[in-house]
Amino acid sequence: MSITPMNLTAIFMKVPEGYVGFVEELPGANTQGSTLDEARSNLREAVALVLNANRAMSEQSLEGAAVIRETFVLPAA
Repeated sequence: MSITPMNLTAIFMKVPEGYVGFVEELPGANTQGSTLDEARSNLREAVALVLNANRAMSEQSLEGAAVIRETFVLPAA
């Protein structure tokens, strides 16, 4: 089975200090940077941090519960 990467939408806005960016589909994944390249790099890190934090909160809230964990592949739209 071939896994197609999920595409998210990054939004960048020019501001006096540089650029701010966020991911439309992932609340909490936002950042800023002096340059567009820096904002892009920072946004990749912000997305990873949000996903890791969400995973940790989920694991904590489910601690001791009988659950089934499986990989979820989102098909291309």
